[in-house]
Amino acid sequence: MEHYDVIVLGGGASGLMCAMTAGQRGRRVLVIDRSNKIGKKILMSGGGRCNFTNYSVEADNYICANPHFVKSALSQYTQWDFISLVQKYGIAFHERDHGQLFCDDSAKDILKLLKTECDEAGVEIKTRCECQEISFNEKFFLNTSSGKFSCGSLVVATGGLSIPTLGSSGYGYEVAKQFGHEIITVRAGLVPFTFSDWFKEVTEKLSGTALRVTVSTTGQSFTENILFTHRGLSGPAILQISNYWHEGEKVSLNLLPDINAEQLLSDLKASHPRSKLKNLLSKYLPAALVAELGSKFWPQCADKPVAEISDAILKDISGYLEALELKPSGTEGYRTAEVTLSGVSTDDVSSKTMQSKIQPGLYLIGEVLDVTGHLGGYNFQWAWSSGYVAGLAV
Repeated sequence: MEHYDVIVLGGGASGLMCAMTAGQRGRRVLVIDRSNKIGKKILMSGGGRCNFTNYSVEADNYICANPHFVKSALSQYTQWDFISLVQKYGIAFHERDHGQLFCDDSAKDILKLLKTECDEAGVEIKTRCECQEISFNEKFFLNTSSGKFSCGSLVVATGGLSIPTLGSSGYGYEVAKQFGHEIITVRAGLVPFTFSDWFKEVTEKLSGTALRVTVSTTGQSFTENILFTHRGLSGPAILQISNYWHEGEKVSLNLLPDINAEQLLSDLKASHPRSKLKNLLSKYLPAALVAELGSKFWPQCADKPVAEISDAILKDISGYLEALELKPSGTEGYRTAEVTLSGVSTDDVSSKTMQSKIQPGLYLIGEVLDVTGHLGGYNFQWAWSSGYVAGLAV
């Protein structure tokens, strides 16, 4: 049986960051991953360009039962620390909306950076290695498909359940439960909505159309693009709001987020009295969407000159434009979800080191914890920060 100072379960973003940090301290580190290669989620993220962090990172960018939990790790290893590492490797990157940072070339550059840092720190990595049993007796003992190992510190960096085709399995939750940790019920996050009512046909007809809206639910709102798909609604605004939506709830779309719809219709009535309502609205919204909404909500008015529509009815129409209520039938689930919401409760995990308060020597980092970032590089930053502080402590 081979002994290591540290064994990291999972070769993703947080696991590799933890491994390289511990290795740089002279610790003997082994990373084991059940997949055929490390960093699969890194490679597919950001459309293959990896949204690796954000210029602005605050605790408010994260969802956690304890909103203060993320503060210590984020302050110990900031976005500027990771940006410096990216610059050290000469990786070209650019900023997109809201401070999001992407590689100019490929996500492969980020994975190569992490792999190089691990190699230089003497970290060993075993892929296609399934962990079958873990026990503890003064140290951890692991039975795996690649042999038996022991370690003083065991790091759970297995991620969540999102995108199972990349190898996610939820195994980390089992390990956490084995050592007495509570799992807050998980669900898919940053995920598109599906519909089974009248709106399903609308999304199919408008598939491929993008539109800037404000989408709201349960007191939260985001103003970003939405994307109509054959299956429902996607796009940044939908992915963001999905983290706050629960099954059975409605969402509201303001289709004209920068315009007072009632005032707009009143002004159009005054300036273009003989023009048809559908033609006027099509200057502000996709014509196909205007047609679908007209047939559903104002069928008697769509082809009328706007002068012939009463102010009261125009006010009603403005209400639909500013607060179109929709009821998703569900989401696309873990198949396309970018993250897993909830996870291992942070109540029994040190916010400074990520060490378990229940089982000494056990560390939990990254997505397996009840920490979920907004869209925009925040989940990667949590991986870097939580991995780093654990790497200093193991």
